[in-house]
Amino acid sequence: MKKISILGSTGSIGVNTLDVISRYPDKFQVVGLAGGGNEKLLLKQIRKFKPKIAALFNKEGGDRLREKLKNKNVSIVSGIDGIIEVATVPDADMVISAIVGAAGLIPTLSAIKANKDIALANKETLVMAGEIIMKEIDGKGRIIPVDSEHSAIFQSLVGEKKKNIKKIILTASGGPFRNYSAAQFKNIRPEDALKHPNWLMGKKITIDSATLMNKGFEVIEAKWLFGVSDKDIEVLIHPQSIIHSLVEFIDGSVIAQLGIPDMRIPISYALNYPDRLEIALPSLNLAKIKNLSFEKPDTEKFPCLALAFEALKKGGTMPAVLNAANEIAVNSFLNREISFNEIPLVIEKTMNNHKNGHAKEISDILKADKWAREHARKLIAMSNEQ
Repeated sequence: MKKISILGSTGSIGVNTLDVISRYPDKFQVVGLAGGGNEKLLLKQIRKFKPKIAALFNKEGGDRLREKLKNKNVSIVSGIDGIIEVATVPDADMVISAIVGAAGLIPTLSAIKANKDIALANKETLVMAGEIIMKEIDGKGRIIPVDSEHSAIFQSLVGEKKKNIKKIILTASGGPFRNYSAAQFKNIRPEDALKHPNWLMGKKITIDSATLMNKGFEVIEAKWLFGVSDKDIEVLIHPQSIIHSLVEFIDGSVIAQLGIPDMRIPISYALNYPDRLEIALPSLNLAKIKNLSFEKPDTEKFPCLALAFEALKKGGTMPAVLNAANEIAVNSFLNREISFNEIPLVIEKTMNNHKNGHAKEISDILKADKWAREHARKLIAMSNEQ
């Protein structure tokens, strides 16, 4: 029986992971759960899956959970230290890293140092500190990607050698605004951007998908996960979200992974790798779908994708700055403090004002992250004063 600890259990990836686990109680045991702020849902998860340890980031919420679960055989912890305890619980064979944003970096790194296998759904870990993470994982556990795109590449590379890779092709739905005109972009509201055409996800990643920053993050992740150059990574808009990504090889062959857009498929593959699990989901019906279409992304309409490629090329602390500025800008958009069009402007200005440096230690990453957040907030405040 494989023992699982889940970071971000109350988010969409965490909920889907627990759904898969609940179908195979003879294969998986939940030993740790960590949630953000959804105290009510975490309580339900604890009662159903009976982990040995559970964490809520909010201390007051953790205290309430502890009171409600007293005399139960579960340790309730809180804060970042509590989440790290869940990430490093000795019993866990695999840690599902699904905390949204930069908050997932230190717990994931802690799990790696504790020799855990990582099922990685948190993009920011490799975006911010890819070089450090890949050096740390070497000779310890494994990283198995959970993102549908990286899972598709991972599956397409089974049995293949890195030297035979010519190009990695990441597919993107294009989000809800793929066919919008420049004039329409001016009037995009948060509720519009939260309506993804194909996937049901959390708010932050849904906005990132609408700006194509999510795809930019995946480009940076792909470099580190698969050891390729930025020149060997391409992005294609594929509105149907059926082909999740492709790999082109030096002989001209192209291998792709196809499936319905349901995150339980890549989650189940990561949980039980190298074997697959039977999941009761609808089969892919290509005859019904009929058409699969592709187009190049428009980086004039979606400059966040170009900014991500730029950050990857510059390297150093720039990807961490990209991520931090994006988090602040997306949150400000959701709070109606800036427009949709201002998201890439805040990110670009923050990157332009950053003095890029080496990213050899986590302290370098965290310093750049803090600076970028403060700078992005100042830019937004100045814009709102005008």
